[in-house]
Amino acid sequence: MWPRSPRAARRPPAPSPTSSCTRRRSLTRSSLPPLSDARVGETGAFVGLDNFRRLLGSSIFLQTLQNSIVFTALALGLKTVFGMALALLLYRITRFKRLIRGAVLLPFIVPTALSTLVWWWMFEPMYSVVNWTLKALHIVNRDIPWLPDPYLAMFTVVLVNTWRGLPFFAITLLAGLVAIPRELYEAAESDGAGPVGRFWHITIPLVKPVLAVVILFSTIFTLADFNIVYVLTKGGPMNMTHLFATYSFALGLQSGQIGQGAAVSLFLFPILLFVVFVQLRTVRKSTTYE
Repeated sequence: MWPRSPRAARRPPAPSPTSSCTRRRSLTRSSLPPLSDARVGETGAFVGLDNFRRLLGSSIFLQTLQNSIVFTALALGLKTVFGMALALLLYRITRFKRLIRGAVLLPFIVPTALSTLVWWWMFEPMYSVVNWTLKALHIVNRDIPWLPDPYLAMFTVVLVNTWRGLPFFAITLLAGLVAIPRELYEAAESDGAGPVGRFWHITIPLVKPVLAVVILFSTIFTLADFNIVYVLTKGGPMNMTHLFATYSFALGLQSGQIGQGAAVSLFLFPILLFVVFVQLRTVRKSTTYE
């Protein structure tokens, strides 16, 4: 039997306008979950901005917004101060500098979930190594509830996030310090400027563009942090450590409210857009030296 020619092959039926419109509507719904009331296993209907109105009226979301601002501000402040101090220390070290700089990067290289699990074991109320050490040194006489207490839990996640992001600050700022010509320090020292004067009038102005870029990236990483908070507290206690990522996960995947969970994630966009705009303006102004 001879094979059929391509012309004789059956052509697929042309899609009808009704089915095309239905597929387009389904694609729109599936691609815009923040604007639908989709749940796990359900398509959901278009609800417009109703998810955002519900979130703005939710006390948990407002608490999450406050937590994100406090968490980011405290972590960035600590990383900026200690990152600059560590960069200056690494700049002055001459012996075994490659080995030491490589060791400083270890907290940033180790997988976040694995390193945070070690921190959880250190602060876990029943077998806390930190509490055992403090009691052995007679600093405290009882166990400190690092993770069950709402305020201490926020302090703990900020501390771990600072430890995690400190190498990124230090190594990047160290690159900025190395790029500063030594002749500037020698000229300032010959004019009678002390260490503090050289730091404020030479180091800070010349490192400011690098610092602005580091703060920009660290703000994005810190606001979108998920692993540290989820491993340590899972957003508790009493939602006092929930961030955008953890609350979006709890609302969208654990509770099955995909539309509202996606709306929580979308709230990050205007915040990050504002941060990027401010930081880029700062970098642009810092590149012009007097």
